[in-house]
Amino acid sequence: MTKGWTKSDWRAKPRVQMPDYPDMTALNGVERQLAKYPPLVFAGEARTLKKQLALAAEGKAFVLQGGDCAESFAEFSADNIRDTFRVMLQMAVVLTYGAKVPVVKIGRMAGQFAKPRSAGTEVMGGVELPSYRGDIINGFDFTAADRIPDPSRMLQAYTQSAASLNLLRAFSKGGFADIHRVHSWTLGFAEHDKAERYRELSNRIADALDFMTAAGVNADTAHTLSTVDFYTSHEALLLEYEEALCRIDSLTGQPVAGSGHMIWIGDRTRQPDGAHVEFCRGVLNPIGLKCGPTTTAEDLKVLMAKLNPQNEPGRLTLIARFGAGKVGDHLPRLIKTVQAEGANVLWSCDAMHGNTIKAASGYKTRPFESVLREVREFFAIHKAEGTIPGGVHFEMTGQDVTECTGGLRAVSDENLSDRYHTACDPRLNASQSLELAFLVAEELTARRVENRRMAM
Repeated sequence: MTKGWTKSDWRAKPRVQMPDYPDMTALNGVERQLAKYPPLVFAGEARTLKKQLALAAEGKAFVLQGGDCAESFAEFSADNIRDTFRVMLQMAVVLTYGAKVPVVKIGRMAGQFAKPRSAGTEVMGGVELPSYRGDIINGFDFTAADRIPDPSRMLQAYTQSAASLNLLRAFSKGGFADIHRVHSWTLGFAEHDKAERYRELSNRIADALDFMTAAGVNADTAHTLSTVDFYTSHEALLLEYEEALCRIDSLTGQPVAGSGHMIWIGDRTRQPDGAHVEFCRGVLNPIGLKCGPTTTAEDLKVLMAKLNPQNEPGRLTLIARFGAGKVGDHLPRLIKTVQAEGANVLWSCDAMHGNTIKAASGYKTRPFESVLREVREFFAIHKAEGTIPGGVHFEMTGQDVTECTGGLRAVSDENLSDRYHTACDPRLNASQSLELAFLVAEELTARRVENRRMAM
C-alpha cells in the first residue's frame, strides 16, 4: 500500500498497550515459528471484503460486525462458535429486510484475543499485579505466574483461530446458513410474550420467503439463499503476532495481514506517529479506526492521509464510539472533517464501548437502552448531515449470558451474577442481539422510506 514500507517498521515507533516480554529468546523463537505458518486468511478475501465495504459506504450494503469482547482459550468450543455465528445470521436476515440491501457479515472472531487496558496493573486484596491483557498475552487468573507475558500463547491463539475459521467456512457454505432455516429460528424469538412489535416484521419476512419459494427461488435454485460470505476481524494490538503473519500477495506484490480479513486500530492506540498506525498503514486489508470523544479533527486528517493515502473506497472504516447522549457532541465535527478532506470512508457505530458502567452489584455492565440510544443518535446525526450510516459494531455472544442489563428478557442488576462469563467487557446475549437487530431494522426502514420520498 505504501512505497518503502516494511512490516517491521513499527518497531522504531512509540508503542503503547503492548507487553514487555521478559524472555526475548523465547519471543524471537515464537515469531520465527509463526512466520513459517500459513496465513489464516488470504489476500483475495480481503480485497473482496474491501469492495463490499465500499458499497456500504455508498448505502448499497450495510455492515454487521459483532462477536466476543475477547476470545478465550478456556471457553473455546464448536458450540460457542456455532451459536454466535447463528445469531449473526439471524441479525443479518432482519437487517437485510429492513435495509433492502445486502448485509456484510464480519465477526470479531478468530483473532480477537488481545485487549487494551485502562491501567497497567490491578490491585486485589492488597496485591498489585500486571493487568490481564487477553489470552494471547497472559493469563486471567490473579497470580504472579499467570500475569507474566508468555509468547507461546501466540501459537495457541493461531491454532484456535485456524480451527475457528475452518468451522466458520464450513457453516457458511455447508447449508447451515440456509435463509429459511435461519428465519425459522427468528420466528421462535418473535413468539415471546413481549415481542409483539417484532412479530409483524418477522411475519413479513416469512411471507417474502414463502413468495420466493412459490416463485421457484429456493436453496436449490439460488446458491445465495443457502450460503453466505463471512469475514473475520480483530483489533491489531499485538504487533509481534501481526508482523509474523504478514505475507506478500502473490498477485499484486502488496503486503497483507494474514491474521484476519479486517483489522482495526483502537481508540487507545491511534496515535498518528505510533506503532499501530505504522503497521496498519502498510497492509492491503480493510482497516478500521475507532473514533472516541478525544479524536481531534487534526488527528483524523493525519490518520486518514496515513491509512488511506490513495483515498481508496472501502479501505477505511471509521468506527464511532462516544456513548449515549454524547454522539451529537462529537460525530458532527468528525463528519465535517471527512467532508472537508473529501475522504472516502465508511461510518460504523460501536454502541458498546462508550456505555460501560459499574452496577450497584459491582459488575461492569452495559444497559441495553443506552446501546440502543447511541445507535439511534448515530442514525439521527447522519440524517441531519446528509451522510450515510453504513454499519453497526457490537460485542455480543450467542450464549445466554447475563452481562448487559435490559432487553426483552429484562436482565436486571441482580441477574448479572447468574451467568457473567466474559473475561473483559460485558456482551449482549443472543436475545438482546436479535432484539437490537429488529430495532436497527426499524431505523434502516425509516431511512429507506425517507430516501425514496426525497427522490420523488
